[in-house]
Amino acid sequence: MSYSGFSSNSDNPYAGGGRVILLFLLFLLSLYSLSTQGLTGFAITFGALPIMAIVVALALHYQMFTFWALFIINYFVSFMSRMGWLPIPTSVPNEALEMLCLALAIIDAGIMRFEKIANAMGLAMLIWFLYCVLELLNNSCDLGFNFGVWYAGFRLIALQLVYAFIVCSIYIDTPKKLINYIRLWAILALFASFWTWKQQTFGFNDAEKVFLIVAARTHMVNGIVRFFSIFTDAASCGINMAATAVMFYIIAITSKLKRDKIFFLITALACTKTMFASGTRTAMFCLIIGFMVYVVLSKSVKIAVSVTISGILFLCFMMFTTIGNGNNEIRRMRSAFNRNDASAGVRETNQAVIAKYMQDAPWGIGIGVDYKNVPSNNKFRSLATIPPDSEYVYIWVHTGPIGITIFLICQAMMWLGACCIVFFSLKNRALQGIGAGFCAAFVAFQLGGYGNQILMQFPNTLLFYGSLAIVYCLPRIEKEYEEIEDKKYAEQQERERKKEEKEKAKRVKGLWSRLWKWWKR
Repeated sequence: MSYSGFSSNSDNPYAGGGRVILLFLLFLLSLYSLSTQGLTGFAITFGALPIMAIVVALALHYQMFTFWALFIINYFVSFMSRMGWLPIPTSVPNEALEMLCLALAIIDAGIMRFEKIANAMGLAMLIWFLYCVLELLNNSCDLGFNFGVWYAGFRLIALQLVYAFIVCSIYIDTPKKLINYIRLWAILALFASFWTWKQQTFGFNDAEKVFLIVAARTHMVNGIVRFFSIFTDAASCGINMAATAVMFYIIAITSKLKRDKIFFLITALACTKTMFASGTRTAMFCLIIGFMVYVVLSKSVKIAVSVTISGILFLCFMMFTTIGNGNNEIRRMRSAFNRNDASAGVRETNQAVIAKYMQDAPWGIGIGVDYKNVPSNNKFRSLATIPPDSEYVYIWVHTGPIGITIFLICQAMMWLGACCIVFFSLKNRALQGIGAGFCAAFVAFQLGGYGNQILMQFPNTLLFYGSLAIVYCLPRIEKEYEEIEDKKYAEQQERERKKEEKEKAKRVKGLWSRLWKWWKR
């Protein structure tokens, strides 16, 4: 795709040269600022201009460049920040690329069509967005109206959800893009699994050791190290890997193509191994609930029976045996079934305290409000300081019982709408598998948000809300997807036929050779 009209406002190839010189001087000034004053906002902004110019140029000429760049950077942004490779807030590159994606879509009317976002998920997003806008008027803590504080929280719990929904809805609109989306996700997940293996085998690097020292209380439990791979923490790692594993198991089961089956099955197994290494006990229940969703969406008695039996055997193994207790990962996961677990008791105590305060704050303490804003003599100071330990509790505290109720209704709306499409609209088995995989992963992800504060962490929001948005696009591409799948399946059959003929020819040749040797004897 080319936007050639943007590159030639004049016949003079040197038009705008003054602006180029100005930008170059600002770039030199930013380098001077960087060398004398350190990493200031000015140095970051203008120092990044050459990179931004390259990104914009590529985006204008290649329609999907910005989206794939966003998808990859979103996956690694937390990792880069931990390693010290990202001198700016982690949300900046994501939001910049998301806005660029939207701007390019608006420029190209062929991409940005209203029907792509006019669905149940779009309605749910609009309701939640508007409620969060109304939260600007929330003054429960008697702090006055602070737009900056509100906007910081608004970006976290509303804007990035809307960005993920719109961007994935408008860009993943062909079978080829969908297939590339899934394969790229698999490659990234395999890298995350590899990095966990690297941490287990060769240890942590200096940046990771610093993180472990800070987070020792939650990442070194009873002598067991909880591995976090490239993610913000072990909880995000485990839940992301559990939801991703469910998705790729389902896609592998339903794919007609052998190479895809093998590749996605390997990815799912690697993600499962990483899930155990994270020591995130909630992740195990995420895996189970994801498969339960697929049992319903598959509409297959055979699959329902096999998955149910496998699930029961797995639960019996974990709950009623001590097999594998010598392995730290299995022992840690098995403790999830301990009703007397100390961490669960702490969470219940905290939530009981929060519930008492929330009776006086039906709208919550306000989006973006935290202990830095609430003075010590304020009656809601405790709410601002108690660790939520769950994304749902966080939303409950900041938007109140009204807000968490609206949030839950909106999540149910968007998920049930996607499930209806998979169950009633899609006919192609492989495409049903992709849709069911996305829906199952979303539920697994949401269950993780009930137990941990991971819904709004990178890279989770774009992955799981974005993939659910794609489900609404599947009916429009089903016919074209079937044509591509049939073509690839025919090629696969032809390769297998040729392989069988070659093996048969070898056997016949071998037989004649043995007969000739026997005759000569």
